[in-house]
Amino acid sequence: MHPKLNIAIKAALKAGENIIRSSKRLDRTIIEKKGNLDFVSNVDKECEEIIIETILSAYPDHAILAEESGKHGKSEYKWIIDPIDGTLNFLRGYPHFCVSIALMRNDRAEEAVIYDPFKDELFTCSRGNGAKLNDTKIRVKNQNSLTKGLLATGFAVRSTTDFSPQLKAINDCLNYGADIRRSGSAALDLAYTACGRLDGFWEFGLSPWDVAAGSLIVIESGGIVTDKDGTENYNTSGSIVAGNPKIVKALLKVIQ
Repeated sequence: MHPKLNIAIKAALKAGENIIRSSKRLDRTIIEKKGNLDFVSNVDKECEEIIIETILSAYPDHAILAEESGKHGKSEYKWIIDPIDGTLNFLRGYPHFCVSIALMRNDRAEEAVIYDPFKDELFTCSRGNGAKLNDTKIRVKNQNSLTKGLLATGFAVRSTTDFSPQLKAINDCLNYGADIRRSGSAALDLAYTACGRLDGFWEFGLSPWDVAAGSLIVIESGGIVTDKDGTENYNTSGSIVAGNPKIVKALLKVIQ
């Protein structure tokens, strides 16, 4: 295993331990509101500090882009961190959230970790070496069409964007015969797409820390990832479409 991936795993597991401890005393959690249904807690901040400290202790010259504390440093290597993807789920005791960590080299993802501490599921990959769920290699599901497919999506509630295009896409997918889930964690939706629990995923209005790790895990599981225009600008455009090639092609047709 690549040493940088080992550090990412170490950081994710340590943050996960803090999340589990904190989940047992949610009544003591300090919550701040960042926007419409967009919250941050002291647990998010604690986990982010744990992750950054773990990474910088091994790679002090690397740069950081973290959801809560923003940018730190400048380097060809940049760690993109979401300490809790699915904060609202966590705060409500809804057991669907994760730690997401990706390492970029010159803006290209090289290592990725998504850790669900509640289920103790660790999704990992290094570019070119495939992806794993715990110790088992994973692949995207070989679903040929949207018919009878299981898809996931989300709404960027922190955004004031008109939801009409998203609602139309959902309606069109349902008319094709697909079923749809909305879990509240884009990172886990991407991880679930990578391991075949979902056939595809799309969402608009996302940030780099929402998709950096999950997109590489999908790619290393044999899937493809684009933005809503079919390009590879998903880390910056805020939109993402993921799945096997046939599902992505079908989703793009619906979305566009």
